[in-house]
Amino acid sequence: MSRRSVFQNLLKKTVAGAGAAAFAGVLNKTYAQTSSVADVLNYALTLEYLEAEFYNLSLAAPNLIPSAARPYYEQIAKHENAHVALLKSALGSAAVPKPTFDFTAGGAFGNVFTNVDTNYALAQAFEDTGVRAYKGQATNLMSAPAILTVALQIHSVEARHAARIRYIRGQKGWITNADASGLPQAIYSGEENVTQGGVNLVNALGISAARVSEAFDEPLGMSEVFAIAGPFIKSLNR
Repeated sequence: MSRRSVFQNLLKKTVAGAGAAAFAGVLNKTYAQTSSVADVLNYALTLEYLEAEFYNLSLAAPNLIPSAARPYYEQIAKHENAHVALLKSALGSAAVPKPTFDFTAGGAFGNVFTNVDTNYALAQAFEDTGVRAYKGQATNLMSAPAILTVALQIHSVEARHAARIRYIRGQKGWITNADASGLPQAIYSGEENVTQGGVNLVNALGISAARVSEAFDEPLGMSEVFAIAGPFIKSLNR
């Protein structure tokens, strides 16, 4: 079984269980060298499809996003749509199609496009998950440094999105311990880690666990991310 098949099967099981040209040329060349890179790119593309559609629909919903927040939503939407275009261009015919999304997650968030607080909460969930998702694939892209470079460029922008959305919700721009702030705990599990490079920084530096946890973000694996995103994917369209 190819790694691409592994990726597709993983996403199918998760869904079933949960109910620019210049860069593109470099990416295409590297993609041809290893199928594992395609897996990571399609994984990122699936998440970018989700984020782009979420912001597009949120902006299209009448009287949902207040004028104070709307410029940030508009800018983030531009970024997410650009990420989709880049990844699709890089993958060419190997790109997975855009899934059909259900942003209510089967009714759990039924007012996502009529209640701004619910909408902000999901925006934070998607952005905080996206940041950890990109970080979780860094080691899988070390054999393809050109793609790793682009992935890190996207990752830092996703982190800026996350911080802005968190500010909109009246929260810190960073994560303290594994505080989920009412969101699914799986998004934040592991963020309470205080050991970096084998060193317990609370013991070594004498500062609080909360402050150490805020200074470092932890990665999420592909299966963990799909477990979080799966409820929002209605069908894969393939």
